[in-house]
Amino acid sequence: MKPWRKVGCLAVLLLVCAIGCAGPMITVLSSASTIASNSSLGEDIGGSAPGIGDRMLTAYKNAVTGVADVVPKCRGMRWPILAGIARIESNHAAGHSVSQGGDITPRILGPVLNGSGVGGNVTAFPDTDDGKWDGDTVYERAVGPFQFLPATFRSYGRDANGDGAVNPHNADDAALAAAVYLCGNNRNLGDESQLKKAIYAYNHSDAYVADVLSWIHRYDAAAQNPGEIGQATGKARTVLAAALSQRGVPYSWGGGKPKGKSTGICCSPSGQDGRRVNGFDCSGLTLYAFAQVGVTLPHRADLQAGYGTRIPASAGFGALKPGDLVFYGSPTADSTIHHVGIYLGNGQMINAAKPGTNVRVDSLTSMADYAGGARIL
Repeated sequence: MKPWRKVGCLAVLLLVCAIGCAGPMITVLSSASTIASNSSLGEDIGGSAPGIGDRMLTAYKNAVTGVADVVPKCRGMRWPILAGIARIESNHAAGHSVSQGGDITPRILGPVLNGSGVGGNVTAFPDTDDGKWDGDTVYERAVGPFQFLPATFRSYGRDANGDGAVNPHNADDAALAAAVYLCGNNRNLGDESQLKKAIYAYNHSDAYVADVLSWIHRYDAAAQNPGEIGQATGKARTVLAAALSQRGVPYSWGGGKPKGKSTGICCSPSGQDGRRVNGFDCSGLTLYAFAQVGVTLPHRADLQAGYGTRIPASAGFGALKPGDLVFYGSPTADSTIHHVGIYLGNGQMINAAKPGTNVRVDSLTSMADYAGGARIL
């Protein structure tokens, strides 16, 4: 039984570290080593797109990394695929609240599948969950942002956010279930023909496949062309281009030099030995990008906060311009700053987030303790 298409329709754990560079550790099914193995397949979980809320986008990105635990040989999974499905099924849970832990309220329910013809359904589906997820003890209803039938979700659902429950009305659990379903028997979703087959398996409709694919392609374009680099000029544009050119390079604890990526040092709070990874940490990426315009920055986020003109957190994101540094920690004490990124525009930063990830584009709100910025140029 396939998911039913609804017709018409974080806890952030901060790793504070001596080098002053860490990112949000999202509690998901996968471990840092799993994320690293998924990244080795070339998937890029950076970028964002208009119309997708930050928490839903986080769920899609979590699922990209988490599916490696469940379907290790699945290839080509990326957040635009999940976003394309969710856009058609629930418009990214628009009109509903998504909690920090991913729970969606009110619940998203499809029409009662009693064969009445409502929503195009002419076949009755008797209840299989005693109304647990769909509130109906007689017939089935599609549930959650990915509109699974309860019986289907029971087969594919996983506890993606580590809260001890498997719930189709949780954004993380639902997104991971969709990723597992689409991966099937080790599909390569980077192959358009296999991707089409996966979408068709989700809903046996050629029109549905075409609709979802059109959204996937839009989101792919957004992921590849994030932010407002086109609005940046001069040295700021050079800095942004340099940082974006490193997308996909692994995070390395203590890694990064003025001339590019490098091995780092041992060891991060999560246990990464940077000496074994050739890449960047957060302040290594920023010092590299600014070195391309002749600016020398120290290899520590808290010390970088002392350069240029400080932009207070109280001024809000609107005070930032593309090319500014953005910091996380206490807005009143630079000594507490533990993370730095480069503002790209449109509420996004170029970011070397944490061990096990690659350089990518993240929302400024992907971390909770924004401490302001600094204008270097």
